[in-house]
Order: sequence, then structure tokens, then C-alpha cells
Amino acid sequence: MAMHSNRALLLALFSLLLCSVHGQLSNNFYKKTCPNVQSIVRSVMTQAVAKEPRMGASILRLFFHDCFVQGCDASILLDDTATFTGEKNAGPNANSVRGYEVIDAIKTQVEASCNATVSCADIVALAARDGVNLLGGPTWNVPLGRRDAKTASQSAANANLPGPDSSLANLISVFGSKGFTAREMTALSGAHTIGQTRCQLFRNRIFNEANINSSFAAMRQQTCPQTGGDNNVAPIDVQSPNTFDNAYYVNLVNKKGLFHSDQELFNGGSQDKLVQRYSQDANLFAKDFAKAMVKMGNLSPLTGNNGEIRLNCRKVN
Repeated sequence: MAMHSNRALLLALFSLLLCSVHGQLSNNFYKKTCPNVQSIVRSVMTQAVAKEPRMGASILRLFFHDCFVQGCDASILLDDTATFTGEKNAGPNANSVRGYEVIDAIKTQVEASCNATVSCADIVALAARDGVNLLGGPTWNVPLGRRDAKTASQSAANANLPGPDSSLANLISVFGSKGFTAREMTALSGAHTIGQTRCQLFRNRIFNEANINSSFAAMRQQTCPQTGGDNNVAPIDVQSPNTFDNAYYVNLVNKKGLFHSDQELFNGGSQDKLVQRYSQDANLFAKDFAKAMVKMGNLSPLTGNNGEIRLNCRKVN
């Protein structure tokens, strides 16, 4: 009898273990069902970044803005309709997040290779990794198995995404609420080593703040006047905007952070020492960034029978 109950206990434990593994993401999730998915994503991203290097930064930002709202569930990709309000027109995303058509292009090719198998959420996670790597940044294994949300939240997008005027305390708090340490927040901020931004988001910094290099401010003022030119773009990293490197931190040490929130990381506060270390050690930054990206990809994914595998990333099935 004891042996029988032991066996039952072992079986129960085994099935529990299976469930817990099943509920987790895995590097080999599509090994049998869609073995080409990573090479398809890489190929489309290679073309997109060759055509426009900025796209690497755009897809990285899209991933971040997806994961910080309801988790990494591709909710950001859902279009507004007469009966559905998505996240695309939330304050931080409207006329700002871009690259949706690149995700569509990847999805079309993935569907042709293995239909109704790979989620849009996983495509975004892979594309973000490849965009960083194609611009000279690190690579990492992306755990897979996320499913796609059937819902989105414009209000959460408005509430959960840190803005360019954030203070250090606010950044630590917003990232902390998602389970990130201050160090991980500072590493993830290094995403600003690539990409461009609009004048209206940094105008106040270049005209009104004291902790800014004066020649850098004067240079940015040439294309971002005090009035008008709201949509004129400038590179966030003045040194190497199309290379994923540690120049962002060198800029901060030299008071050349473009956003108020960037310079907050090096302004006499708790992250100064780390910013200095990253500015001198590109490998340390790359390693910390890659680890924090894997952690970001693990934010509240839908797994198992939750969510769905969207056939078109812009709408629920």
C-alpha cells in the first residue's frame, strides 16, 4: 500500500513538474514545430536594418513598450477598430512607436513556413534581439513559447511607460515595479545608444537645463528651435547613433545625455559609479544588457492555453 501511494505521489509530482516546465518559456520551443523561425526573423531583420539602421532601435523600443504593458504579449500590435481600443494611440506610442510593418513582414514569412504556430510576441522578442546584434551589439538566447493577448490596455500604456522627463527616483520606481534592479534599469537605458527622437521630447533639456555640455546643446538647438520643428529628429547618441556600443554612457559622463531622463543616470546620484564603469567597459555593459533583455522577455508571458497564436499580428483571430 505504501509503495502504491509513493508511486502515486511520484506521478503527481512528475505531472506537476511537467506543468511547471510547460508554463515556462524555453529556448527550444519551436525546435520541432517551426525549426526555421529564427533564421526567418534574422533574414527579414537583416534586410530591414540594411535599408534603415534606425529600424533596429525602433523594434527594440517596440519590444520594451510591449513588455511593460500587460507583459510580453504583442498587445501593442493590435490595431484600433470601431469596437476595440488598443495601445497604438496611447501617449508614449502615438506617432512614435514604429516598425509594425517589419513585424508584419516577418509574420507573413513565418506563416508561410509553419502556419498558426509562432506567436507575434515571440517574433517581436526575436526581432529585438536581432536588431541589437545587427547594429554591433550583443546576442543572447531568447526563451520562446509566449502566446498573444486577445486584449490591450491604452490606459496601462499611458501609466506604465517612463517618459523622457523622468527623474532618477521615478525610473528606479517604474522599473522596480516590474522587478528590475536599479542596475538593470541603467543597463536597459543603454538602448539609447541607438535610435533617434523628436525635438519636442528634448527641447526643454537643451534650452533650460544647466547640467548639459554647452556646445552639445548649441548643436542640437540648430535643428530643434525654441518654437516649431517639433518633429525634427536627432540621434539620441551623438557619437555613434547606428552602432550599439557603450558610447551612450561616455556621453552621460560628458553631460551629453539628450533626454533629461538619460542625464539623470549621471547627475550626482546612485547610478554615477555604474555609468562610469559602463563608459569604460563595453563588455560589462553588453553582458548586463543581454541578461536584462532576457529578464524583460520573461515579463508575464501568456503560456499554455492562455492567449492565442494570432494569424495576423494586427488583430485577434
